[in-house]
Amino acid sequence: MGVHPTAIVSSEATVEEDVEIGPYSIIGADVRIGKGTVIGPHAVIEGPTRIGINCRIFPFASIGGPPQDLKFGGERCEVIIGNNNTIREFVTIHRATAADIAMTCIGDNNLLMAYCHVAHNCKLGNNIVMANSANLAGHIHVEDYAIIGGLSGVHQFTRIGCHAMISGASAVTQDVPPYVTVAGNHARPYGLNLIGLKRRGFSKETVEYLKKAYRIIFRSSLLLSAAAEKIREEIKGSSEVDHFVEFIEKSERGVCR
Repeated sequence: MGVHPTAIVSSEATVEEDVEIGPYSIIGADVRIGKGTVIGPHAVIEGPTRIGINCRIFPFASIGGPPQDLKFGGERCEVIIGNNNTIREFVTIHRATAADIAMTCIGDNNLLMAYCHVAHNCKLGNNIVMANSANLAGHIHVEDYAIIGGLSGVHQFTRIGCHAMISGASAVTQDVPPYVTVAGNHARPYGLNLIGLKRRGFSKETVEYLKKAYRIIFRSSLLLSAAAEKIREEIKGSSEVDHFVEFIEKSERGVCR
């Protein structure tokens, strides 16, 4: 373990082997940092926060601070961060309130570029990219492999589906279905995230199924309920299409259309 002499590490923090903590960083009580994680200079991590192994946290990141929620009453709620995450300069990740899932949770292998914000009660999956200054309001759920463009803002209680892509400088006020690209203020769909699907190795058959499902949802005159029924009748045996339809049917805010 390499802790710089100017770093302040609480005696009530748990720092595992091979962790590096840079100059002037502050590690508060009830913080657990997994082995191999590197924390740069001037980072602040407050508890209760759990950080997994082999993460890289860059200078001036702030993790585990109280939520920006007027309903917060000081209740004990955690930030949980998985393994192999990269958290760049000036990123802020706030702990949760007691509502909803009662934690702010980030999975594995995510990249949060400089100046991103993850608010209270957000739940992020794995392999997500948030480009510079992307901002998530409270209670947002983001599925695996989603990409959120720089300077984008996402409204609270919104869901972002797996392999979706949000273009830079977008304002997202409704759910973004899986596999779809959205852009604009307010964001609307511009087709499937075809480049992302190709990079992730989706088969041509699966992509064609998703194209057909997309056309039925977004380019027909059918109501969503009728469009979903039509997709189930015409496309069978595709777990990706099933997830696409289920995500839309479960939307409480409505989807970008």
